[in-house]
Amino acid sequence: MAAASEPLLPAGTHPAAPLARPAKGAWVTLGILCFVYVLNFLDRQLLSILAKPIQDELGVSDGQLGLISGLYFALFYCLISIPVGWLADRTNRVRVLATACGLWSAATMACGLSTNYPQLVLARMTVGVGEAGGVPPSYAIISDYFPPGRRGTALSLFNLGPPIGQALGVAFGAAIAAAYSWRAAFLILGAVGLVAALATLLGVKEPVRGGLDPAPAQGRERADGGAPAFWPTVRFFFSTPALALVALASAATQIVTYGAGNFTTLFLMREKGMTLPDVSLWYALVVAVGMGGGIAVSGRVIDRFTRRSRSAYALVPALTLALAILPYLGFVWASSWPLALVFLLGPTFLNYFYLSSAVALVQETVAPARRVLSGALLLLVMNLIGMGVGPTFVGAVSDALRASHPENSLQLAFYALTPFYLLAIGLFVALARVLKREGARA
Repeated sequence: MAAASEPLLPAGTHPAAPLARPAKGAWVTLGILCFVYVLNFLDRQLLSILAKPIQDELGVSDGQLGLISGLYFALFYCLISIPVGWLADRTNRVRVLATACGLWSAATMACGLSTNYPQLVLARMTVGVGEAGGVPPSYAIISDYFPPGRRGTALSLFNLGPPIGQALGVAFGAAIAAAYSWRAAFLILGAVGLVAALATLLGVKEPVRGGLDPAPAQGRERADGGAPAFWPTVRFFFSTPALALVALASAATQIVTYGAGNFTTLFLMREKGMTLPDVSLWYALVVAVGMGGGIAVSGRVIDRFTRRSRSAYALVPALTLALAILPYLGFVWASSWPLALVFLLGPTFLNYFYLSSAVALVQETVAPARRVLSGALLLLVMNLIGMGVGPTFVGAVSDALRASHPENSLQLAFYALTPFYLLAIGLFVALARVLKREGARA
């Protein structure tokens, strides 16, 4: 049951409310925030994209790569996101975002200057600290520029940041590394982020908190005085079944997406025979078309079906994950990289419907003054489990099997991720039942 001090927004508020217009400058702001998110994810994924040359120069094992891109990064990224979210709910969210962008961009440049594994670990953890202040403030800013009924579409467009960032990271990161060195890729792309931080500070206006929300939410924010308490928000989030379940279901999904995603480039190069120029063109296209198309479509699908029933927030990702299993297995099994990329289009399109759904559900459920912290709590669970477990698990399994299966240890580690698909589907089905009961009570 939800805590009495923080009631849920009425279940019928979003479907029944007329569609208001976005605030002035909403689309320009969305474009700037999406660009920052592109850089956020691009910088985050550079390590996995350039894993092969980094391994060759620094002598890093699969297990060490899994730890640095998984557990080590996730601990700092997730734990710092909570105080940053609390701070952003009480202060200027745009300034928090711009400062975070500048920090992770400088840390990305430091990755390119690393000469050994400990230095690379320290630089990557600093990237995690900076990126912790990127996404939660953006979620809340977007939710105050776009009204209920349009947030799913707006957030899905914002969530194009990961596929665009990953595609550009693959294209430009691999191309720069092939032409110059992997270090140059970190230095150049980190410098672009410093420029983006300044553009955010100058180009985005802090919106009124809850200005486009229904009267019940606005009334609650006025009662709170715009200064939300930390622990009551945390208790509310984890005592609300729908919020706790959507976080856990998303976390199980991310074990697959981060586990496979952080090793896909290395897998394609080491076990499927791709080269860096091949990766910079063909894998980049798969990410852009598959992942980008899936996230773009997901927002419209979610907005359409949640107007009929809130349970669609759970049923849509459950269905798409179920459809993704067979092409995922085909990708892992394929005997050549062209065939592998054909199969990979399926899971890259279907795996990410959960993201817009989870973010929109959380932003619709909590009061406006608690949106940044609640978004940070969602990311805490998703990334601490998904990012922390996924790459670490794949790297550890690959290292364990390397002696007995030197030619295909990563392939076997990818197969070992399959049960997490079933876990995620089961959790989304449980969430659908909870949302259905809440709708019936309302």
